[in-house]
Amino acid sequence: MRTAPLVDGGHTATGVGVGIALAFACLAILGVMPVISNSRPAGFDALSFAVFLSLWQVVVVLPLVVGELIAGRPGIFAASLGRQQRNRTIATIIGTGAMFGLSTLLYVLTAERSGAVAMALAIQAYPLFAMLWERIFLHRGKSLAELVFTALLIGALVYLATSGTWRIAGLSLWFLLAVAIPFLWSVAHVIIKEEIGATPISPLQITFFRVAVSAVFLAAIMLAADGPGRLLDDALNGPYQEVAALMGAVYGLELVLWFYAVRTIDVSLASSITVPAPALTMVLAVLFLGETIKAYQVAAMAIVFIAIYGLLIAGNRRRRREASARTPD
Repeated sequence: MRTAPLVDGGHTATGVGVGIALAFACLAILGVMPVISNSRPAGFDALSFAVFLSLWQVVVVLPLVVGELIAGRPGIFAASLGRQQRNRTIATIIGTGAMFGLSTLLYVLTAERSGAVAMALAIQAYPLFAMLWERIFLHRGKSLAELVFTALLIGALVYLATSGTWRIAGLSLWFLLAVAIPFLWSVAHVIIKEEIGATPISPLQITFFRVAVSAVFLAAIMLAADGPGRLLDDALNGPYQEVAALMGAVYGLELVLWFYAVRTIDVSLASSITVPAPALTMVLAVLFLGETIKAYQVAAMAIVFIAIYGLLIAGNRRRRREASARTPD
């Protein structure tokens, strides 16, 4: 039987090709999502849309989890966890699911209030929070190059937050709120990795629990705020549900594709492929939403791209140096 040749990292050449293709699919989805979110019919608020797109995510992911069970990969469902570990796992699933639910609400709300392009650029702050948690919890230092590119990224985000003025008077509170999205993602990812990373839970199961808890969390808020009548009315509105289903389907698909992509290629490579997503959002927002793109947004986007690619390259070089230093002669 022939096997595909191995490339760096132990991945097969065929697997790397598939992983790259999946990462490009993620790029396309990430670029179009803010535009879909802002394309919902008028009269439907961000909370309602977040509820229903989360419910549609459950619809998309559930069959994949069932398929995994049928294929004999029960994961967490067949795990023999001690009482303490079981309680910690349940608490982690509920807590991080609520965080992801809140981030979904902020995603929809800030895309609407700050604009699809501004929100897409704000999400690029994720590496800053990831580096912060690595420093705090893993005590990982950074090279001079990484610190320089980090400062460049922070400068670009401040430039965006102040609407290109560098003045407090120009500060966009909606942009700052959008930065809370990658903050919540990064905190939830750290908690999941630390608390249930050692359990046999599969990526699909993590995704399913994430979207299911998010849907319940957001629906509970909507019921408390608007009552069941509004929820039922929105659920029965066909045109509205078409957009919510599309958003939920592509968002759920992106989560699944990302997990499969990083199983066959390095996270750094997958991340580098998805970096230009805001540029795609910019083009689509002009074509389909009629958004006006400001010169400072284009300039800031270019700086963000340079900073993130610089961080990825500098980080890879530092890790290679550290690995070489640990390898005996």
